[in-house]
Amino acid sequence: MTGRFFEDAYQERYTAAAMLAAQGTTAAGTALTAETTHVSLRATVSDSTLAPGQRVSIVVDVTPRPGMHVYAPGTHDYQVVRLTIDSQPWLRAHDTRYPPSENYHFRPLDERVEVYLKPFRLIQDVTIVATPEIQKLLAGMKTVTIAGTIGYQACDDRICYNPARIPISFTLPVTPLDRPLPR
Repeated sequence: MTGRFFEDAYQERYTAAAMLAAQGTTAAGTALTAETTHVSLRATVSDSTLAPGQRVSIVVDVTPRPGMHVYAPGTHDYQVVRLTIDSQPWLRAHDTRYPPSENYHFRPLDERVEVYLKPFRLIQDVTIVATPEIQKLLAGMKTVTIAGTIGYQACDDRICYNPARIPISFTLPVTPLDRPLPR
């Protein structure tokens, strides 16, 4: 696999595992699984430990149930499948990366909408902030929790179901940087 990854600042960098996740490999971190009547999913974090300055990936593999579809970003008013990460002072969430979608013709309303009918992967990078203030905050913590939700609206060829949300949460060890903290 090949790819290029660029950082805006040298203090914050992609981890090797996050780069591999972006290339399609299975994330090696702890996996969470969930199943609903509409979808099954597997969520992982690319890395098993965190440190200030690391940019890691939250990877969600979603499989719609047979006959179901969920909505992709597009030109419609349905709820798009979305990974939302809860705000933390030590965490910066980046935009979710979506795969290409399919166009679906919903015959009862004669609509054409962007959907996912087959298994797909969402990737959202998060950066563990590396400012001196955050490094001091993290120095007193053994673990941190990255939590959020996966929201979606699913439909079959006759019915659109109410939007649903699936909570996700990962508690990971945090290690300080090897250099002394600023005073």
